[in-house]
Amino acid sequence: MQAQDKVMPVNIGISEENRKQIAEGLSRLLADTYSLYLKTHNFHWNVTGPMFQTLHLMFETQYTELATAVDLIAERIRALGYPAPGTYGDFAKLSSIPETMGVPKANEMIRMLVEDQEAVARTARSVFPVVDQANDEPTADLLTQRMQLHEKNAWMLRSLLEE
Repeated sequence: MQAQDKVMPVNIGISEENRKQIAEGLSRLLADTYSLYLKTHNFHWNVTGPMFQTLHLMFETQYTELATAVDLIAERIRALGYPAPGTYGDFAKLSSIPETMGVPKANEMIRMLVEDQEAVARTARSVFPVVDQANDEPTADLLTQRMQLHEKNAWMLRSLLEE
C-alpha cells in the first residue's frame, strides 16, 4: 500500500507507518463490509419461506446501512493518505467473508449472516491496537460504531434462530 501524499504530505499527528497500518486494517474492514453488503443484498432478493416479509425487510435495512458504511470507511482510508481498495479483486483478496454459491434456505441465510456479522466485528476489533497506539480517535470512533452495529445485528439475527 503506497501513500498518496506526493503533492502535499499528510500531517495529522499520526506517523506514516501508523497511518499505513491503520489504512491496511481499514482496507480489510472495507472489504469485509462490502462483501457482507453484497451477500445481504443477495439474500434480500432471494429469501423465501414463512419468514419472507420479516427477513426481506431486515436484510434491506442491513444492506442499506452497509452501503453507507463502505463510504465512511473508504473516506477514512483516504483521510489517512492512502487509496481505498475498490474492485472485486481487491475485496476478494482482503475479505474474510466467504462467498455463498446458490440460494440457501432462509435459516441458513440467517446462520451465515450471524457468522459474517461477527467476522466483520472481529476485523474491526483487530485494527484497535495500532489505532490506540497512534491516538487515532476518529478511526477508534468509526471502529467502535462498526463493532456496535455488527454485534447488534448478529444478536438480532441469532434471535430469529431460537425456537
